[in-house]
Amino acid sequence: MSATTSGSGSAPCRFAHYFIICGIDNETGLEPDALAALYQWLEADRQGKDPAAVAAGENFDQSPLKRTFKSKVLAHYPENIECNPFDQDAVNMLCMPKGLSFRTQRDSRAPQYHSFIITREDGSRTYGFVHTFYEEVTSPQICSAMQALHQMHQAEHNTSAHNCPSSSSSSSSSSSSMDSLASSLEDVESPSSSHGNRRSCGCSREGYDSLRDTLYVSKAACLITPMPFMHACKRFLSQLHHAVTSNQPPPLPLESYIYNILFEVPLPPPGRSLKFHGVYEPILCQRPGVGELPLADFPLGEAFRLLGVENLVQLFTCVLLEMQILLYSQDYQRLMVVAEGITTLLFPFQWQHVYVPILPASLLHFLDAPVPYLMGLQSKEGTDRSKLELPQEANLCFVDIDNHCIELPEDFPQFPNKTEFIQELSEVLLSFGLSPDGGNTSPAPPATTQTSTLETELKSTSLSELDDDRRNGNLGGEALDVLELLQGNPTLERLQALAKRTGVKVARLEALVAGQKAIGEEGVGGRSPAEEEELRNAKLNVQLREVFAARFATMFADYESFVIQNSPDLESWLTNREQMHNFDKASFLSDQPEPYLPFLSHFIETQMFATFIDNKIISQWEEKETLLRVFDGRIEKARLYNVRAPSLRSSIYQKCTFLKESAQAIEQRLKKIDHTAIHPHLLNMKIGQGKYQQGFFPKLQADVLASGPTSNKWSSRTCSTQRRVDRHRPQNEHFVLDNDLKEKYMQEARNLGKNLRQPKLSDLSPAVIAQTNWKFVEGLLKECKMKTKRMLVEKMGREAVELGHGEANITGLEENTLIASLCDLLERIWSHGLQVKQGKSALWSHLLHYQAREEKNELQTESPVPNVQEKRKPESSIGLPALRVSVIQDMRHIQSMGEIKTDVGRARAWIRLSLEKKLLSQHLKQLLSNQTLTKKLYKRYAFLRCEEEKEQFLFHLLSLNAVDYFCFTCVFTTIMIPYRAVIIPIKKLSNAMTTSNPWLCVSGELGDSGVRQITKNVLEMTFDCQNLGKLTTVQLGHDNSGLLAKWLVDCVMVRNEISGHTYKFPCGRWLGKGVDDGSLERVLIGELVVPCNDDDGGRTPPLQRSPSQIRRISITSLTARGNKPTTVQIQESIGEAVNNIIKHFHKPEKERGSLTVLMCGEGGLVWALEQFFYHGFRTARLFQKNVFLWDFYERAVAFMVNADYIGDIQETPEPLSLTCESLCRYVNAINNMPRSIGKDGKFQLLVCLGARDRLLPQWLPLLAECPVITRMYEENALLREKLTVSSLVAVLQTLHDFHITLETSLTKGFEL
Repeated sequence: MSATTSGSGSAPCRFAHYFIICGIDNETGLEPDALAALYQWLEADRQGKDPAAVAAGENFDQSPLKRTFKSKVLAHYPENIECNPFDQDAVNMLCMPKGLSFRTQRDSRAPQYHSFIITREDGSRTYGFVHTFYEEVTSPQICSAMQALHQMHQAEHNTSAHNCPSSSSSSSSSSSSMDSLASSLEDVESPSSSHGNRRSCGCSREGYDSLRDTLYVSKAACLITPMPFMHACKRFLSQLHHAVTSNQPPPLPLESYIYNILFEVPLPPPGRSLKFHGVYEPILCQRPGVGELPLADFPLGEAFRLLGVENLVQLFTCVLLEMQILLYSQDYQRLMVVAEGITTLLFPFQWQHVYVPILPASLLHFLDAPVPYLMGLQSKEGTDRSKLELPQEANLCFVDIDNHCIELPEDFPQFPNKTEFIQELSEVLLSFGLSPDGGNTSPAPPATTQTSTLETELKSTSLSELDDDRRNGNLGGEALDVLELLQGNPTLERLQALAKRTGVKVARLEALVAGQKAIGEEGVGGRSPAEEEELRNAKLNVQLREVFAARFATMFADYESFVIQNSPDLESWLTNREQMHNFDKASFLSDQPEPYLPFLSHFIETQMFATFIDNKIISQWEEKETLLRVFDGRIEKARLYNVRAPSLRSSIYQKCTFLKESAQAIEQRLKKIDHTAIHPHLLNMKIGQGKYQQGFFPKLQADVLASGPTSNKWSSRTCSTQRRVDRHRPQNEHFVLDNDLKEKYMQEARNLGKNLRQPKLSDLSPAVIAQTNWKFVEGLLKECKMKTKRMLVEKMGREAVELGHGEANITGLEENTLIASLCDLLERIWSHGLQVKQGKSALWSHLLHYQAREEKNELQTESPVPNVQEKRKPESSIGLPALRVSVIQDMRHIQSMGEIKTDVGRARAWIRLSLEKKLLSQHLKQLLSNQTLTKKLYKRYAFLRCEEEKEQFLFHLLSLNAVDYFCFTCVFTTIMIPYRAVIIPIKKLSNAMTTSNPWLCVSGELGDSGVRQITKNVLEMTFDCQNLGKLTTVQLGHDNSGLLAKWLVDCVMVRNEISGHTYKFPCGRWLGKGVDDGSLERVLIGELVVPCNDDDGGRTPPLQRSPSQIRRISITSLTARGNKPTTVQIQESIGEAVNNIIKHFHKPEKERGSLTVLMCGEGGLVWALEQFFYHGFRTARLFQKNVFLWDFYERAVAFMVNADYIGDIQETPEPLSLTCESLCRYVNAINNMPRSIGKDGKFQLLVCLGARDRLLPQWLPLLAECPVITRMYEENALLREKLTVSSLVAVLQTLHDFHITLETSLTKGFEL
């Protein structure tokens, strides 16, 4: 094709790629819109009707003036461009999204302007700018067809006039999401209907009569450009349209102007401005420089006016978190302005998912897409939002642009420093005279007006100067002749001078000369009001964008430090991309201010952030991506101005410092034009073609517009520049990857985790739609695999740390984010292919249907359904009864939680509970086993009806059973939970039955249950109390009453009856006076019992447990040499216990867990110090009684209280005297407690209090020097080695930096 050869070389550097005319084809006549017919076919198929019958029937209910008729691309120039192939179907659909629109002389026919975007599958974009106007229909055949259609409509209307209300109500009874969408998206009411009450059945009192009415039809002129020069294209198309409607023909044929913009106007180089010529006025445009924010010409001020600052910031946050965004407005251009505005503000990130700012009615099925999307939907005038049912709303941000309001998803984190951020944006808007509150200052314009204040002013300015615009040198023909004659004729000039001397004025002549002088002045620095307004908007745009960019530059100032770059070359990185971690998320989050974390933990999981980091890594081997280069430049600049240590993170808000600088750069470019394009000129055209006829767009001469000039200085300049760049680009000798293979890897890497980026508009056959849905299914399965793998790897990594391997790379906050992301994925899977929308959560709706069916079956059989009950085995033969678990049972637990108010919240709570119980895969398998229900709720192509993919999906979820989650218990902290406790005595040693009255108090990370009395000899109880979180301790005791008051307890079992988590609190000790250490109550430390079921999929390491049994062995069997730990082992255990406490305090407060376990559990500080004190301890039995460590403390204190010893102490320095006094006070206070906690319990309490009050390191030397030690310790005891005691003191002093808080269960009753 000639166009390809001529146009392809210079196309990349041309301002516009195509000029297009869309409208009615007089030869084919009126055709129903094929896309609308396809949509009806799909809906009929979904409802089980015969699609052929529906498609064959004509829709006579609607007035023909409001029906959808097929538009066509009447002409496009050039034929094709290699770098941007022409997509006729997509362009036609987006130029005229509603198809052809008909009007009569009674209707408003104001021209409309809108823009659109075509995003190709590789993510590249081209922009379309459309000027839609109305032309009179001259074809008798079309007028006759319209007349016939109107008569049929009238006949239909007359027969069903009385049935209007019932028919409308019956049609609305189908609560299908797509039905309601279709009803809301019928053609917008004609503008004149707002003046009269012309609604009801779509009938108007004024129809169409070919004899008395003039019929008009819409036509669209469109420019396709590689860059979004919105204002320039708008002015060019507006001038072109005016040339068609003007009384006078344009100075040159229209072909000259179209040829000029297609082939002779270049793209302005970066950092330069360009002037080219429209029909009547010159048009200016400018392009940002290399270090500036990329070009964005859509008016951000208009987006802020439409939504208000706060709403726009909330919408911006939703887009950053990659939620589903649906924009809703009557006005196509408003949809584009908000969509482009919000994506522009994402710098340096880019939206990575489906992006359709104007969604044609035929593509409504894309709202069913189970992926993040940003789409715009045209609303019908007067449509009630409540009647608009959408396929899925669990993760949807709905933006009603015309009513200036948004509906946000649940569980929505706020943007960091939101209040200060809004304040700064408001200041920028106020400085330009705009209200931060947005559109509530002025009423929304009707759908047909579609013009902003700026547009109105531009129009009025251009209208005043249309006939006689001097700035382009295009004066009216007669005036120009007169001026040339005068300026070139010396005789007439003398006559003019004579007339001036005699006082005679030639007004017309002076006006012409003054006009020519004005041209010169304007060329220097004067600008028209329209240009001033354009400059003002450009400055506002860039300043608002700078504020947003500055926030990211602050939040991610040190992001480079956390990028993991461990590949030697690009080939190995691309090959292993999916298995690699590219960003140290945990370290990055730990470096951020606390208020930023809820937002940032979600954001760093998004695809846009992953792509940004990928681009950063790829920039090691390739040229930096543009946005990344600009952003890195910003960060470097900020560092020069503000040197800040990365560790000193602060949440103090820092305002943007580039506002004036960026606005001045734009102003300088527009003040001094860098380049002027070639003027439009006469072409080598055939005489007589394209004759001017007012009000009708002429048929252009295709041969002159098919190809550009053979030599073009712009194309040669750009091509030579490109060759120069290629020549100087460094060659990567180490990288020898084949280009095709490299491109494949690159595309796979960049599309990792994405589904379908962009719907293909050109082919919408049912087969293509089915293929698209198959891509969605594959994408969902891949996303599920990635999410579960990430959750598994991160969680197992953390548990490995608890076992002493590696470093933790997941925080509780990050874990919560991953689980929230899983909940979102499940909602999207359950929303895919949904037949009938019921409620905002598709998953909960399915569960409710399942529950209703199962409960109905239960009632019919009058017995529990056997296949629903999935019982777990009891943990031991004597212990807790089996817990009944089922889908329905867990649903009832959630339904009884009054704190959760919405279906979305209930679904997420149910997912969290099932995940915590390790039953998520099993529950969902049970839910989907009812195939009859699934078929009723879902279409054939739905994910849940793809058997193989569904099985793989359940398998991926099953893998999560390998790790422990507390995602329900730790989130719903205020709910009431039933607990069951069982006390298990040691039967073989008798005394299993006791005459005393037992009690217990269960404590967890969130609180304690209070003392609960247990019925005598029952040893089991259930009680309800507010969520205790993870259980940590149980206080167990009795009142020592009756003859059999001694009680040997093996353990206590406590189970959370909702989550099923069972804790074992080992004891193995006596409770009673005169036995063991005389304790009547003990504090037991819990361990989570790991279920021994084979289908649980894996085990996790247990928590620390009570040291009582180990301690018992150390007391009674110390004579056996094998049980004595070595000196090295004792010192290591103390060091490890202290280290664990220090690590505890270095974690974020919400993730620390129980300090009691670290103090008193196995391997805890008390246990380690007990080993130290028992080393070399003389344990000879005196009168068959054991000697305990507490006996040593009591004797040491008794010796200190002795008068002689106190006298010696008083001679020593004062600090030692105070230490001696404090030890005596603490020991006596513990002995005087009303609680009978036994000697081991008293030792435990003393160690805990000494650590809390920072006294342990002072007491140790005192005990080591006390003379009592010689009687109770052997020579080689560690306590008698001064060097060892000194090193222990130094280790314990490291705890002084932390504020240790003890559980009430430990300190209850202690008073100094």
